[in-house]
Amino acid sequence: MKDEIATLLRCPGCGRTGCRATATTRESGEIRDGRIECEACHAEYPIINFIPRLVPADNYASSFGFQWNLHARTQVDRADEHLSHARFVGVTGWPEDLRGQRVLEAGSGAGRFTAIVVATGAQVFTFDYSNAVDANLSNQGLQPNLHLLQADIFRIPFAPGSFDKVVCLGVLQHTPDPARAFQSLVDQVAPGGQIVIDVYRLKLNSFVSPKYLLRPITRRMPAQALYGLVSQTVRALLPVKRWLSDRVPFGRYPAHFIPVAYQTAWATLGETVSEDRMVELSVLDTFDWYAPRFDKPQTRARVQRWFEQAGLVEIEVKYGPNGIVGRGTKPTG
Repeated sequence: MKDEIATLLRCPGCGRTGCRATATTRESGEIRDGRIECEACHAEYPIINFIPRLVPADNYASSFGFQWNLHARTQVDRADEHLSHARFVGVTGWPEDLRGQRVLEAGSGAGRFTAIVVATGAQVFTFDYSNAVDANLSNQGLQPNLHLLQADIFRIPFAPGSFDKVVCLGVLQHTPDPARAFQSLVDQVAPGGQIVIDVYRLKLNSFVSPKYLLRPITRRMPAQALYGLVSQTVRALLPVKRWLSDRVPFGRYPAHFIPVAYQTAWATLGETVSEDRMVELSVLDTFDWYAPRFDKPQTRARVQRWFEQAGLVEIEVKYGPNGIVGRGTKPTG
């Protein structure tokens, strides 16, 4: 953690600014281990492996920490892949150069999108509720414009209006209250700034999806046991689902009932992707279906209301690659 970040933080406990960082060990000009103390309420938070830990170690996102540390690089674009970059640019519409701006990324996981934002030159503040932040640090390394935290989306540790841009992809549906989490993000947007989110779409076929039919059981399973079951199931059923989805006319309809993940977008990777890579992608996404404690898809109309009730302008809510995409701007007046 960079020393100056402590002065920007709001205590998650009392909500006041005025935190002080004390280093136990330093490396590469940053605090590797130490603590942050709130000078108002005297609460203390550890800094472990360069990252301030502002949440309880055991929390509702623990399954994400398990999966992202196990699959730290699964969704990070490789030399011949551009899925994460294409999704980020297509969803946000932001330029490739954001130097001079502050960007907040909420729920960064292992950092598949963090790398893309950091490359814009913006000052990037990125957090996750789980210890997936360790996988993100491993992927990005220490960079002058990157600031990693383990923090709570309902208690974001910065003053309101601190960021020119706020982005949250693939996260809101996994919180206990997606609407309140969204408003918490809106509070961080500076006047004239932009917010971009996406959230799973609630559809009629969601009610007969294997994902939602099985989740009452799977989300209560220990993460390691569920992961082993998912790995075996994917290896058995993914070839069948791919064949139906890619080769059989109207095969995507029966494929819907096969309880493993397969995105037809993966087919665009073509021959550059091995069978093992396809299995890896499917295992990760299938585990992501069944493990999270919360999974609350939304309708387009409901997301539209979030933006309108938050007082945003230049609102655009539409269907996107991960469900529903929403963009808006905070008024300057």
